[in-house]
Amino acid sequence: MGILGLPNVGKSTFFNVLTKSEAQAENYPFCTIDPNESRVAISDDRFDWLVTHYQPLSKVPAFLNVVDIAGLVKGASEGQGLGNAFLSHVSACEALFHLCRVFEDADVTHVEGDVNPTRDLEIINQELRLKDLAYLESALDKVEKLAIRAGDKTKKAELDCLLKVKHLLEEKKFVRQHDWNDKDIEILNKHLFLTGKPLVYLVNLNEQDYIKKKNKWLPKIKAWIEENDPGAVLIPFSGAFELKVIEMQPEERENYIKETGVPSALDKIIKTGYKALQLEYFFTAGKDEVKAWTIQKGTKAPQAAGRIHTDFEKGFIMAEVMKVADLIEAGNENAVKAAGKYRQQGRNYVVEDGDVILFKFNAGAGLTQAKKK
Repeated sequence: MGILGLPNVGKSTFFNVLTKSEAQAENYPFCTIDPNESRVAISDDRFDWLVTHYQPLSKVPAFLNVVDIAGLVKGASEGQGLGNAFLSHVSACEALFHLCRVFEDADVTHVEGDVNPTRDLEIINQELRLKDLAYLESALDKVEKLAIRAGDKTKKAELDCLLKVKHLLEEKKFVRQHDWNDKDIEILNKHLFLTGKPLVYLVNLNEQDYIKKKNKWLPKIKAWIEENDPGAVLIPFSGAFELKVIEMQPEERENYIKETGVPSALDKIIKTGYKALQLEYFFTAGKDEVKAWTIQKGTKAPQAAGRIHTDFEKGFIMAEVMKVADLIEAGNENAVKAAGKYRQQGRNYVVEDGDVILFKFNAGAGLTQAKKK
């Protein structure tokens, strides 16, 4: 999950707080040049319950990988600022946090001279759109040569899809806003347009505004999103507030949050980013280890087993599944079985978020397949 925005919007400070890292965060443009990458654990009461119940030797939660990308400026698509280097870093991310600044601080300069978040939103989205158009020009030329001049009928669907993309971008819309069919999605996954990536908008307020839940820019930002990126998620937070509470002792932090009446937004941000990636996780649980295994939504049982070990997928026999909610309610595995909620599932079973799974597999299947090669 990449964090993008103009310089000095608080990206690096936010990255440090979110991931408990110590990346450089100074008050000058392009303090971040090479991307900083870290990962943050997904908090989950269900995982905590499993750990308490099984008392395992090892515990591994699910993680969200987060990348702090250098600030983008107007003209980046034409090489301004860090230009193409920045945009290549964006391209490497599967989804994006778009961080915009609404806090006023004379000691923190703004690359555009003043705080105007709707202008900043326009700048970044325009640069991503222009970069997609520049990429599309060469991509279309290659596909047209094959589909039209060389008469390759297998390229017709790709040409039609890319022409739809061109129309969207020229209408100043984003690739993610169109309702694509499965064939189109397969084609788009080859091209990885920047405006096709899932995006979550984060608004960085000062501490006082975050506590009051009021800022003059928030209604304008909401209106901009509704008009330009309808359906996108907007999360207000305060980097100053998060930095303050994270440095407190646990009891002091708890008292301060009660006093202000506002929680940390970090947990919500992390889970929203994870959801934007269309990710979920299942659990394996026992005395040796409790672990959350990340998979794409829609993953079937054999492929989920393959996340643990390739031999599990090759020799898949069945998955013994119970819902973590059923396990928590019943109290133990035997009670789940007695209630008839412990099920054996075959290879067509689509794994659901929070499944607790024991995979059964033919241990020799992987070795047999290897010998045939």
